[in-house]
Amino acid sequence: MIRILIADSHALLREGLQHILGEVPTIAVAAEATDGFEAIALARDGGIDVLVVELSLPGRGGIELIRQLKREAPSIPILVLTLYAVETHAAAAFRAGAYGFLNKSTSSEQLIAAIHCVASGRPFVDPAVAEQLVIESQPSDARLPYAALSDREHEVFACLLAGNSVKQIAARMDISVKTVSTYKARMLEKMGMSTVSQLVQYGIEHRLLDA
Repeated sequence: MIRILIADSHALLREGLQHILGEVPTIAVAAEATDGFEAIALARDGGIDVLVVELSLPGRGGIELIRQLKREAPSIPILVLTLYAVETHAAAAFRAGAYGFLNKSTSSEQLIAAIHCVASGRPFVDPAVAEQLVIESQPSDARLPYAALSDREHEVFACLLAGNSVKQIAARMDISVKTVSTYKARMLEKMGMSTVSQLVQYGIEHRLLDA
């Protein structure tokens, strides 16, 4: 039996996963977390075989959450199930220690297959993620502008596309407003842009954040 920890702030999503996974005889939802700190505490306590986590958790989320979970509970494979698009976060999530990455538009069959895969100790990489990992491995002058961003800049990038303010991003990432502003400035410079409006337009054109 594969024991799952679901970490997501949305009750309907957790209930939906409970319903889907409850139909699978080899999987059991052992615990739920509503924020990053709770996810870390539950993972640290043990009794979990796979962590299914949304990157945009309150308190502590994103790539930093994955890094901390790998430090606190290195034996638990992490499967990211997120609203964020593959293009903005997949490569960074794998670099941080995730075993798999899925967008929430995925099918239940693919989610179940991914859970079984990462539980066996193997990474789960669907074709869209594999393509993005290849893009990320290319020389910087051959990549799209967003591919040159650091992990933290990727996180700020996605939060801005989602409509979050600098203050909201600071609270979500558990860092100062000044630090977020610095990341935003560096990101805009690398993207060759001067305003967040240009950034959002770029994100819409390249479909970098799924609705």
